[in-house]
Amino acid sequence: MSEPIDLAAFPRDFLWGTATAAYQIEGAVAEDGRAPSIWDTFSHTPGKIANGDHGDVACDHYHRWREDIGLMRQLGVNAYRLSVAWPRVIPGGTGPVNPKGLAFYDELVDALLEAGITPSVTLYHWDLPQALQDRGGWPERDTALAFAEYASVVTERLGDRVTLWATLNEPSCSAWIGHLEGTMAPGWTDLTAAVRASCHLLLGHGLATQAIRAAAPGARIGIVNNLSTVHPATDRPEDRAAARRHDGHVNRWWLDPVHGRGFPADMVETYGVELPVSDPDLAAIAAPLDWLGLNYYFPAHVTDDPDGPAPYARSVRREGVPRTGMDWEIDASGIETLLLRLTEEYGARQIHVTENGSAFPDVVRPDGSIDDPERRDYLERHLAACASAARKGAPLAGYFAWSLLDNFEWAYGYDKRFGLVHVDYRTQARTIKGSGHRYADIVRVHRGRSRRAA
Repeated sequence: MSEPIDLAAFPRDFLWGTATAAYQIEGAVAEDGRAPSIWDTFSHTPGKIANGDHGDVACDHYHRWREDIGLMRQLGVNAYRLSVAWPRVIPGGTGPVNPKGLAFYDELVDALLEAGITPSVTLYHWDLPQALQDRGGWPERDTALAFAEYASVVTERLGDRVTLWATLNEPSCSAWIGHLEGTMAPGWTDLTAAVRASCHLLLGHGLATQAIRAAAPGARIGIVNNLSTVHPATDRPEDRAAARRHDGHVNRWWLDPVHGRGFPADMVETYGVELPVSDPDLAAIAAPLDWLGLNYYFPAHVTDDPDGPAPYARSVRREGVPRTGMDWEIDASGIETLLLRLTEEYGARQIHVTENGSAFPDVVRPDGSIDDPERRDYLERHLAACASAARKGAPLAGYFAWSLLDNFEWAYGYDKRFGLVHVDYRTQARTIKGSGHRYADIVRVHRGRSRRAA
């Protein structure tokens, strides 16, 4: 039984949203001038994606976005976090802008606003134009400069209506999983390239922040990080040191620079790679932000692994604890811990939980309905933890459930379903799940209380 959610802990103007990403839902990868991204290339490389899946059609959101806004209205949400596909807007990464690509997002934003839904736009959710990858990708400084140009183009078009902007989604995944572990695009396993990519991703964030402010002075800008609580597997000094390194790898490396602290010295030593950034670059990376985005899914329990890859800390699987269909440990207390850490250690002015959700196998009943009690319980427990953090002073201003729709789940393909809405990939039929109806109830109760208190 989930603990009650203290909805009074959330502010009256709280953003209740859902989240998606362009490559995971849009499809239409070769329509209206869109060029390939690194994920098109990666997903069509044999052996990289479960079942040989790819995002060519995905949820066909490019053609069905009106229906999807209708689903948001049924859920009662007042915000929607989407990402813009860089190769749809600037197919070559730099150079000519694709009018049809910009027009798609222009029309989408207008329709969201008409439906009373606030758009929160993420500029980069991993789909680097393949043309830029062919010129070296994120390990090259020019990619950061190109990103700032792209940010300027999108903001100049949408900035008169969109106020909430995120530069990057989970740059740790782009750098570490994409360039060090190799299980995400572009599929490299090169520590030097990964560290260089990490620096240029954050430089791109800083330069894009400047570009957004120049194009839309009223913009409210943030960056989205996927963070974990980190615990040593044992009390051994080696495991405690490994936990410190893992925390540096997944948390501090991404938080310290944007807060003016530079890259953590202990991690620079751990990686042993010369950083390709100067003092002016560090100043750009630390451009003041209006909000921080937190993506949270699971904690990490780690042991020392001196013979493994950097950061020489290996996650261990604990037995006897609840887990999602992704085999991720469930620990709702972690989201409260991280919200308070961002508040107390980093002085966050405002925080949005930009992603939080769970994958479980769905069973479609004979009447077509989907009851998903495990996902509903996950949602309730994590919202209760969010409310507890808010009561303790975390400036939490929004919660975006991951995800609106079942979708292309990167290297896992279509087997893992995170959606509040079920998608039949054969027919593209959408069905709100039990968890979606529960979310709608929570949103309705909070918004009703807020209206009465106004």
